[in-house]
Amino acid sequence: MCCMVCKDKGSPGFESLHGFNRTYYLCHSIFTMLQINYIRQHAALVKEKLAVKNFGNTQVVDELLLLDESLRKQKTISETLQASMNTASKEIGLLMAKGEKEAAETKKQEVAAKKEEMATAKAALDEMEKSFNDLIVLLPNLPHSSVPKGKTPQENEVVLEGGIIPELYAGAKPHWDLIKEYDIIDFETGARITGSGFPIYKGKGAKLQRALIQYFLDYNTEAGYTEYTPPLMVNEATAYGTGQLPDKEGQMYHITADGFYLIPTAEVPVTNIYANEIIKEDDLPIKMTGYTPCFRREAGSFGADVRGLNRLHQFDKVEIVQLVHPSKSYETHEEMTNHVERLLQFLELPYRQLRLCGGDMSFASALTYDFEVWSAAQQKWLEVSSVSNFETFQTNRMKTRYKNAEGKTELVHSLNGSSLALPRIVAALLENNQKEDGIHLPKVLHNYFGANKIEK
Repeated sequence: MCCMVCKDKGSPGFESLHGFNRTYYLCHSIFTMLQINYIRQHAALVKEKLAVKNFGNTQVVDELLLLDESLRKQKTISETLQASMNTASKEIGLLMAKGEKEAAETKKQEVAAKKEEMATAKAALDEMEKSFNDLIVLLPNLPHSSVPKGKTPQENEVVLEGGIIPELYAGAKPHWDLIKEYDIIDFETGARITGSGFPIYKGKGAKLQRALIQYFLDYNTEAGYTEYTPPLMVNEATAYGTGQLPDKEGQMYHITADGFYLIPTAEVPVTNIYANEIIKEDDLPIKMTGYTPCFRREAGSFGADVRGLNRLHQFDKVEIVQLVHPSKSYETHEEMTNHVERLLQFLELPYRQLRLCGGDMSFASALTYDFEVWSAAQQKWLEVSSVSNFETFQTNRMKTRYKNAEGKTELVHSLNGSSLALPRIVAALLENNQKEDGIHLPKVLHNYFGANKIEK
């Protein structure tokens, strides 16, 4: 599969790059060269795959191929000039050694003229490389062959369903009413301190958050994942490495004074732990997990879809990441998907697994499974996890490689999954387990929470 990335909803137009600092990726053209080799050989297939991802600018492929041809010609011109200068410089040394100063002086004048020509050729080459890189970063990853066509979430495929949908008693309420009744989350004060979408968890609400985070981390580490506590801010190169930039630039909180970005997910810093590394093949797979707050500027739609905990600007999430041998990535994807499914089973929540259609996938993903849990009071499914295989898209940008048995350096594959995102898990736990005497918690949380239910 191609080293390129996936693109989905909201692929950036050319103008979205105007505010993006191109310094980092212009200095790393190995990334683009790996991509263009594939595009050159499979242009028709690339366009076909991009159409599955609902990427409208397929003409970018033709523009890239034309620019690539011009770029290669310009490189040949520069290399020929450089070789000519090198030869002339050697000749000057030989002429001087023979005492032929006049001939040597003539050669020096030729070299001086070639230097000016070389400077012009180098400037043209730099400009072409800049244009090429500006264009190629707009392309998403190509989808896996199993990705269904489609543009909207309604066209995602339901793979399986599990758990039992509860029947609530007559006085059951949605979670935004329950949190007031039990006094466990304060949206109003959070909005006054910061703004909407920044709730304050208090009392048993804060304790439930802590219990869930600890349980998720324990569950992951027992499965062989190494726990990390990464920075909550990353630089531009790091955000570019996992595909957040330039695609999601407008959705990230940007600290302009330092050029840092607040992370939208632990995936960004955790995956970049191995940026610019060559990993021993015997050390694969590398399994990592981490808990972080997550920050996202976009709040989504309006109305009930964003009410209460349904969509926030700041929320807590535990993430799992794997770096694996390319031959193992889809086997690992299934393993990670099953890992998340078992977690939902332990939480005793009704759930379903979806295979995302091309138009609903992320920019970097080649294949994504989403998990949703049933919200009994809202009578709707809520997304709580995405498990994605990025193949070589992220590792290509980050230059995360391994040496195979023949000593050849190759890119590893990267995968990640939510394990889990807390807000909608909390919403479903509150709504699905409410009874007249309190909110009964699943057995697996009793020791972590210190009680079997939340009482008023």
